[in-house]
Amino acid sequence: MYKTSDNLKSKYFRLEGWISIILNSVLFVLKYWAGVATGSLALIADAWHTLSDSVSSVIVLIGGSMSSKPADDDHPFGHGRIEHITAIIIGVMLAIIAFDFAVQAIVKFSNREETIFGTIAWIATITSIFVKEGMAQFAFYAARKTGSNILSADAWHHRTDALSSVLILAGLFIGKYFWWTDAVLSFLVSIMIAYASYDILRKEIKSLMGEKPSDELIHSITEAAQETSLIPLNMHHIHLHHYGDHTELSCHIKLPSGMTLFEAHEICTRIEKRLFEEYGYIATVHPEPL
Repeated sequence: MYKTSDNLKSKYFRLEGWISIILNSVLFVLKYWAGVATGSLALIADAWHTLSDSVSSVIVLIGGSMSSKPADDDHPFGHGRIEHITAIIIGVMLAIIAFDFAVQAIVKFSNREETIFGTIAWIATITSIFVKEGMAQFAFYAARKTGSNILSADAWHHRTDALSSVLILAGLFIGKYFWWTDAVLSFLVSIMIAYASYDILRKEIKSLMGEKPSDELIHSITEAAQETSLIPLNMHHIHLHHYGDHTELSCHIKLPSGMTLFEAHEICTRIEKRLFEEYGYIATVHPEPL
């Protein structure tokens, strides 16, 4: 299994983080100005969504730096789970933003407030779509290269911002015909942000709580281990513990009761070496008498 080096991962964290901070800050100013100029709640909501991307990117930089720290006495398995924690922070931020703008959209709809979109709204929205989708594509690419949950969460943050701008663009076409367009668009944007929050939190909380390996993975691990021995191993009690890039595996095998301690140790060592070479897992194999 290919394992990303800490230097390469840190490089992508810094690059994606700083690109996101700079471009999101520029887009925030552009969209907020357009929202204030036209009185559009949807554009202002979209602007704050964009600014939250900058905040999440600061979290990416901090979390990426801390998660790559080596193991120490207090954290013998490293600091990889900081990635899950920072991704959860991003998810919570999205949930708060979604709730706030859903409430504002309902108030605006109740007051029957109408919005007249101007040229600046078109420019800000179209610019946002292309820039944000480009940022999402780069973040997804960086996430694939590094296997990082933080970068993947940040990519979805960019993607939801791009999609919310697409909704607003559609609203610009019909806004002059219906007074409720801006309020409805604001509510739809809040739903999209809320879904992104749910998706991130669901995955990260599941990872932190621990999840059972798939049947396919267990079968693959069992076969890889069995290839190191001519006698049946009867591998069972397989558990995986994820710490970011670092994964610990523990399992039990059954060996003939007459086998010497040295022979049993040799078999366990071969299994541990094979699982590390094949999957990158740090394995602990516990032998039991058959």
